[in-house]
Amino acid sequence: MNLPLTDSGLFDIDLIRRYDKSGPRYTSYPTAVQFHEAFTEDDYRAAAERSNALGGPLSIYTHIPFCDTVCYYCACNKVVTKDRGRAQPYVDDVVNEITLHGRLFGEGRRVDQLHWGGGTPTFLSNDQMRQLMAGIGQNFALKTDDTGEYSIEIDPREADARTIAVLRELGFNRISLGVQDFDARVQEAVNRIQSVAETRIVMDAARAEGFHGISLDLIYGLPHQTRDSFMKTLDTVIDMAPDRLSMFNYAHLPTRFKPQRRINTDELPNAAEKLRILGGSIERLAEAGYVLIGMDHFAKPTDPLAIAQQNGTLHRNFQGYSTHAECDMVAVGVSSISQVGGAFSQNTKDLTAYHTAVAAGRLPIERGYVLTAEDHLRRRVISDLISHFEVDFIAINQNYGIDFKNHFSAALQELAPMQIDDLVTIQADSIKVLPRGKLLIRNICMAFDEYLSLEGMQRFSKVI
Repeated sequence: MNLPLTDSGLFDIDLIRRYDKSGPRYTSYPTAVQFHEAFTEDDYRAAAERSNALGGPLSIYTHIPFCDTVCYYCACNKVVTKDRGRAQPYVDDVVNEITLHGRLFGEGRRVDQLHWGGGTPTFLSNDQMRQLMAGIGQNFALKTDDTGEYSIEIDPREADARTIAVLRELGFNRISLGVQDFDARVQEAVNRIQSVAETRIVMDAARAEGFHGISLDLIYGLPHQTRDSFMKTLDTVIDMAPDRLSMFNYAHLPTRFKPQRRINTDELPNAAEKLRILGGSIERLAEAGYVLIGMDHFAKPTDPLAIAQQNGTLHRNFQGYSTHAECDMVAVGVSSISQVGGAFSQNTKDLTAYHTAVAAGRLPIERGYVLTAEDHLRRRVISDLISHFEVDFIAINQNYGIDFKNHFSAALQELAPMQIDDLVTIQADSIKVLPRGKLLIRNICMAFDEYLSLEGMQRFSKVI
């Protein structure tokens, strides 16, 4: 998909001003803003029963919060420490939580997708990672034929060839490497000093160990970035030839995330420059043969993400775009979010509270949300838009027993100006997202979000 973006072509300043507002990334619908503390462990148990009744494969997410140093841009739930001794008690707790979850789900439900995120998962020692994977395998049906999508996030500064060999031994077959930017000035401004050589060592090791795929993460909108400087990083990344590439818009929310207060706002690129970075990056990646999967993901045409987009099975969840739309997600560790049986549930973000709950034999759930019938309908529409850039009215009508145009008359009215701006076309039986709309897909999805309010909007990042 080669989007013909130019500096002055598809996006003018007026368009930026009108559409550059805050909005959700829609890794879930409803978003986490709607989660509430009235959701209890009993609600989760009921959701697990609904999930078991339907059966099907599972996805397991494990959150490892520890980091050796703080990256100033980071908005993840993390514990910055150089004390490696803090890891073992946490691993023990996570294994205990996994056991609690394992008792709730039917035997034989295979784990098609597994992901460890952070923080920095490789903050753990090799033995601790072995202990954690063994705990998962004792409670859930892990695949042993290397056909699952088992991935882990890697900080190249916290891994070497031996680490990668251990991860492959444990069953991981995909890795995601944090890069953000190779420019020395940018790295210094965000406190993440990482060389090209360090990154290549890990990528070379992963290829030598037979990993199925390698993904690199970049961030645009960081201090001192310009279109020209970011193109240099991108050229280096293209030369590394990752299978997938994520390029996230930096969300500067210093009132919510304390480390971001160390970033000088005056050094951030403005919206117009960020757009030049994004447009130039898409052009460069298209020239290199990558396909735009969604608003922030790219992949080689032979990658499963690109294939899933082509055949209509692409899905979006808390880890971004996924090929496993049919999987309920069981998430363990502090702050992790499960999506099971038509409900979301989030664990406590506090390590002490987490330990106390698990030690007492309780799931450490802090809040959650049970989807209504209307939520499921709107979730489907938003998912179709953000994953496939199209909504088929007839399919929605048949699956949900509604008349799309009547039910969503207000949303269609809200989309009318976007049609004038060539973001979408509204046809007799469908909505199709046009090339410039694919970069503003969050704005389009927001028309179908019934929970947005002025107060809620302040919690989200700008779309550009």
